[in-house]
Amino acid sequence: MIITIDGPAGAGKSTVARALARRLGFRYLDTGAMYRAVALAGMHRGLEWDRPDELAALARRLRIELVGDCILLDGEDVSEAIRSSEVTAVTRFAADNPDVRRHLVELQRAVADRQDMVTEGRDQGTVVFPDAACKIFLTASPRQRAMRRLADLDAQGETKTLDEVLSDLNRRDQQDASRPVGSLVAAPDAVEVLTDGMSVEQVVDCLESIVRDRQAEDSLR
Repeated sequence: MIITIDGPAGAGKSTVARALARRLGFRYLDTGAMYRAVALAGMHRGLEWDRPDELAALARRLRIELVGDCILLDGEDVSEAIRSSEVTAVTRFAADNPDVRRHLVELQRAVADRQDMVTEGRDQGTVVFPDAACKIFLTASPRQRAMRRLADLDAQGETKTLDEVLSDLNRRDQQDASRPVGSLVAAPDAVEVLTDGMSVEQVVDCLESIVRDRQAEDSLR
């Protein structure tokens, strides 16, 4: 069974998807981390972002592995490095590159082949796994998402104001909605979950209930 969780930046997708997968005994796939890893590799190699062919060629040479909660880039654990503001600012060059996206979609489908999987990102239910058994669109108000993102940055030792983070998220929302490939949009058959005022555990409880109901429906068919 494949469960897709899509939604805007800062909605808490990674946290709840990881927790949901653990609760269900499923594997967890963080697709956003894969695009971040490509962007990080481009930064390390000093690639010019206006040369998309070079970034696509680099992506095809990289060895990107998801091991537990860690993401390995050519054998190196980059789980923390890919979450920096510097990487966030340039990840769009990987995410908007059709050839990079095509390559990573193939990798994502290969990872999920014949496995029970909770996968999260921006286009999982619409593009990568359009036939997924259960699709969820996780969202929250911009201010709520900015507060969560600010807490993450504080934990990483980065100093920003709430207004700065909110401005960044609003800009990211506009970019995500207008991307030429893999734009952010809820699948027609996705269940939308608004998480304002909910704890992580409450959100996971809600998602588990949605999944269990879908499993029960499938068992009756």
